[in-house]
Amino acid sequence: MESGVSSSNGKKHVQQRKQRKRWVVPLIFASASIAIFLFSSSFFSSLYFLSPFAHSGDDNHGNHPVFVESKLRFINSNSSVATKNPIPRFAYLVSGSRGDGEALKRTLMAVYHPHNTYVLHLDLESSPSERLSLVAFVRDSPVFSQFGNVRVIVKANLVTYRGPTMVANTLHAAALLLKEGGDWDWFINLSASDYPLLTQDDLLYTFSFYPRHLNFIEHTSDIGWKEWHRAKPVIIDPGLYRLNKSDVFWITETRSLPTAFKLFTGSAWMMLTHDFMEYCIWGWDNLPRTVLMYYANFLSSPEGYFQTVICNAAEYRTSTVNTDLHLISWDNPPKQHPHFLNVEDFPKISNTTFPFARKFRADDPVLDVIDKELLHRKAGGFAAGGWMDGNEFIAVDLRPGPGAEKVKLLVDGLLAVQQHSDKNHCI
Repeated sequence: MESGVSSSNGKKHVQQRKQRKRWVVPLIFASASIAIFLFSSSFFSSLYFLSPFAHSGDDNHGNHPVFVESKLRFINSNSSVATKNPIPRFAYLVSGSRGDGEALKRTLMAVYHPHNTYVLHLDLESSPSERLSLVAFVRDSPVFSQFGNVRVIVKANLVTYRGPTMVANTLHAAALLLKEGGDWDWFINLSASDYPLLTQDDLLYTFSFYPRHLNFIEHTSDIGWKEWHRAKPVIIDPGLYRLNKSDVFWITETRSLPTAFKLFTGSAWMMLTHDFMEYCIWGWDNLPRTVLMYYANFLSSPEGYFQTVICNAAEYRTSTVNTDLHLISWDNPPKQHPHFLNVEDFPKISNTTFPFARKFRADDPVLDVIDKELLHRKAGGFAAGGWMDGNEFIAVDLRPGPGAEKVKLLVDGLLAVQQHSDKNHCI
């Protein structure tokens, strides 16, 4: 038995040696091929046209970047997304919740202009009848039908004011405007409790003289008390997974401040460029998505998400102008909500250089005063504008008024502060 086993094992060893010899030549050939490939790759890596992802310290082919993220930035920075029209276009999001339907309609009428584009959103807490009333209001308007520049989000989102669902809703509207809103230059978000303090002719005329890469966003890295009350607590927004609105709730554990990016805070109301909003949706270097996931558990994330993204993105941080373009009456230190403006505040309202103000109660008498004195708007009608000629609705013909000079003073003053050094941005 032992000799039989020994003979059998000997045959197996012979077969294994033959098999190993059979693989020797292919293995040598494969190793040689890999060596040649690695050598040729290292040799040609300095030739940019043969290795588009290789690093070259001395690129004789111009400013074309070599890494994929930089390539996308290069393409993006060299393709103008702004309109070529000498008059800019604004893309508005006007949003509200339960009971805001009529106020939202009024705000829309006050900021409407056929040159702009609009997205309206009543969140899921509003009744179906209220949302259908808004749809009918837009559908049955001969002006909106003629120009086709007002859209209503029919599939409503549930929005928690202090939670990330408000950021998600803003990004949703921006995505719709990028897809269907045509060419536009600046994105402006308003709520149903906001109201303009000048006409769209004033705004369009004034901003036709400014570069269209400027992002008007209030921001600071001095988060102060918000470190302990906003950044370190961890919250859950039920609006992410429930159909009924409820307030955010807290997790017992806290977290440290991030080190991968620097936190910035500011106002939830802003005027941002087409280019930057596209960056927030595409996020080709993943920063917008990373920051969005972080802010999913951040209290009052609408006051920090866009600020943190823009100030941590090198290609956008120097485009910031530190303002939210709103007159807002806050406590000191600010609480969650500002004071409601009323008739007693009208002297301050009429003298401000800000183009918008908040908050207003629905149909507060001060809105009638603003309509009459600043917007020259009749009840149920549009604010004054050159596009209206009697009963005819014509192409854009701007007729700016005193509001144009006011907002020019505001923007010129802000730019004068920041133009001396890039260090004045995102500090």
